[in-house]
Amino acid sequence: MNVTVAPVQMANATARAHTIVVGNEKGGTGKTTTAMHITVSLLRLNFSVTAIDLDSRQRSFARYIENRKAFAERSGHALPLPASFVVERVKAPDAAAQEASRLSEILLEARSSSDFIVVDTPGSDTELSRLGHSAADTLVTPMNDSFLDFDLLARCDADSIEAGRPSLYSEFVWDCRKRRLLANRGNSNIEWVVMRNRVSSIEARNKRKVAAAIEKVSSRIGCRFAAGLSERVIYRELFPLGLTVLDLPVPGLAVPLTMSHIAARQEVRTLLTALRLPGIERDAGG
Repeated sequence: MNVTVAPVQMANATARAHTIVVGNEKGGTGKTTTAMHITVSLLRLNFSVTAIDLDSRQRSFARYIENRKAFAERSGHALPLPASFVVERVKAPDAAAQEASRLSEILLEARSSSDFIVVDTPGSDTELSRLGHSAADTLVTPMNDSFLDFDLLARCDADSIEAGRPSLYSEFVWDCRKRRLLANRGNSNIEWVVMRNRVSSIEARNKRKVAAAIEKVSSRIGCRFAAGLSERVIYRELFPLGLTVLDLPVPGLAVPLTMSHIAARQEVRTLLTALRLPGIERDAGG
């Protein structure tokens, strides 16, 4: 399965950049790795991308991009790069208002200059995170393949695998959807894609049970599910260099392209296809 670019031009006076927000209140789910691989995938399809990091404390997304710039300068290897911004935390009585204003400024500029905007959010419920989520056209939520992560989406009976009421993060997303609908006078909505991330290659009973629970809860919480990225060391090893599996092989870099890396690249391409982004479609021959 290959990803191709449809013959459209998105960044012009009338087009509006499509905003992809990667979010989950739980840490350790691979949000930054997902955001970076989506960003590089779009760049390598010749789209212009603005990257926004809303977690100015950890700055993982911004650091990933800084590492990428540094590697390109150090090695002389040309790498596609996004425009990059961090919304810094403000320590003031009107901190929330100042942060919201800064985010609005960045989004306004990015929507007129980029095809896509990719936003990485903190793993916590903050007003800035809610504003970021509310700006999403597509919300991507990576979750580890476990009932611990599933619990943030919905309560689940351990025996019957019947999903109960929506849980913490689902209610968070519902509130952000309402904000967006009100802000846009009901003319748009957030498409929510939950991706099973860090999936083990080993077939296990718990893995099948999580998959069954996800299938049952999707319509109730208003999302659809997609395959994410498997548990592979390569995703973590490339961070210091600012590289992704889509950049491999890199001349002069002692990271040989293996079958595992090729499989990882296909996972990223499959994810991008599953997001159903504007201007991107499946290759009929792929």
